[in-house]
Amino acid sequence: MGKTYNICLDIGGTKVLGAIFDEKENIVYRLKKKTKEGGDSSENVEQVIISVVDEMLKGSEIKKEQVHAIAAAAPGVIDQGKGIVLFSPNLPWRDYDIKTAIEKKFGIPFYIGNDVNVGVLGEYKYGAAKGYKNVVGFFVGTGMGGGLILNGELFTGNKFKAAEYGHMILDPEGPLCNCGQRGCLEAFSSKQGMSAYIRQQTGRGRKSMMEDSVKDGVFKSKILKKSLAEKDAVACEAVDRACHYLAVATGNMINTISPDVVIYGGGVIEAAGDIFLKKILAEVDRYCMPSIRTTVELKNAALGDDSVIYGALAMIK
Repeated sequence: MGKTYNICLDIGGTKVLGAIFDEKENIVYRLKKKTKEGGDSSENVEQVIISVVDEMLKGSEIKKEQVHAIAAAAPGVIDQGKGIVLFSPNLPWRDYDIKTAIEKKFGIPFYIGNDVNVGVLGEYKYGAAKGYKNVVGFFVGTGMGGGLILNGELFTGNKFKAAEYGHMILDPEGPLCNCGQRGCLEAFSSKQGMSAYIRQQTGRGRKSMMEDSVKDGVFKSKILKKSLAEKDAVACEAVDRACHYLAVATGNMINTISPDVVIYGGGVIEAAGDIFLKKILAEVDRYCMPSIRTTVELKNAALGDDSVIYGALAMIK
């Protein structure tokens, strides 16, 4: 019969990361392509995804008939059972049946799930949460994503809408979040939240290395890392504020779920190293019951950019 392979995709607002796994779960080929090359319609983003799969097959010299399945993750609310993207904040998809489109093109089974859910699943199967049964995951990026493993199973809730604890309200009078609520964790601790704080402070006349990087949007993680190394006061305050609210949210999740482990991932966490984890650990005990806290570990994610593609592989398995 010959070798078989699985194709896994991380579909983001600006890029598609693809990887081909062999039977031993090793990555034998990978490719990254900008999403924006395809324009801003559902069909154009779909074409970028198709082109990534086509280019990987061609570059790896693997035949389509050798591919067992394709799995993907994307931001937003996704009906994982039907393969329909109900809503995506960073992609032009609404009630979009991507499963049918991809299966029609390639004749290969296709699966899709929410990116952070799938990322936490990747850490559970292959990364920092391997060996645990109950896992809470916070992924800090442009927004704030959550993922939840309960009793060894990915928990997606009613209509696949669970684990949106980036929108846990921590201060009803707090800053406005993109979701329309005030005081969400995302409004404090994501790139959006930290960038808004830096803009506010520089708007008051304070100096910061990050002033230019947040003028028209959110900063790049490597700029935050550099600013922290230089002990930029405004950047340090933004991170302290972000970690304070992450500690509060972590305490709430510990009290609610009593997980075995809490995992912190995403581009910001990866770029900052252990800075976020150390600050969260310094505060979190104030916000959870001691008897529950003693049985919970707090760890950084281990797979970096690959957590989502490994989670996609876990979906197939």
